[in-house]
Amino acid sequence: MAGVSATQVKELRERTGAGMMDCKKALEQCNGDVEKACDFLREKGLAAAAKKEGRIAAEGTIESYIHGGGRIGVLLEVNCETDFVSRGDEFRTLVHDLGLHIAASNPQYLNKEDVPAEVLQHERDILKAQALNEGKPEKIIEKMVEGRIEKFYKEVCLMDQAFVKDPDKSIRELVLDKTAKIGERIVVRRFTRYELGAGLEKRQDDFASDVMKEMNR
Repeated sequence: MAGVSATQVKELRERTGAGMMDCKKALEQCNGDVEKACDFLREKGLAAAAKKEGRIAAEGTIESYIHGGGRIGVLLEVNCETDFVSRGDEFRTLVHDLGLHIAASNPQYLNKEDVPAEVLQHERDILKAQALNEGKPEKIIEKMVEGRIEKFYKEVCLMDQAFVKDPDKSIRELVLDKTAKIGERIVVRRFTRYELGAGLEKRQDDFASDVMKEMNR
């Protein structure tokens, strides 16, 4: 399309980190709509990132994130393909954000596949009982349970959780976006979260606001 301005291209580049020609083509495809062009580039980036899934990611870092003067601690390993990328600001920022997210959201597992079968079955049994108690017809209960299991995954699995700093994006999408931007495969391999006095309810009241304060510094 004619009429795509340099200002629009510049704005799209700043928002997505994509190359100038990619931004120009995206704006042309989307009739100059910057928001739609962002989605267009994101979809293109996710497709490009998917092609990197077969690559070996053996470099990276083991990072610690400490919150609240030592009350919450996270250790996580994030891998990439080269030592050069592991020392870059983009990668380091991603790892820091992942640590902050884990501290705030307390995921129990990394991926859906990591949820033990007995835990999943227990959750299904509870959800089925809830649906029966709600008086739902038997024929739709299984479908309802599966829908609620997907919600359960989003609550307890890191890669399916909504990113605490951008709830419209999942952690998986965040990692894929960075993969597309950096140009290397990125893998969140493992994490452990520690909480001082875990289970004490008094910390739950203030923790969300504590994390928001730290994010806004």
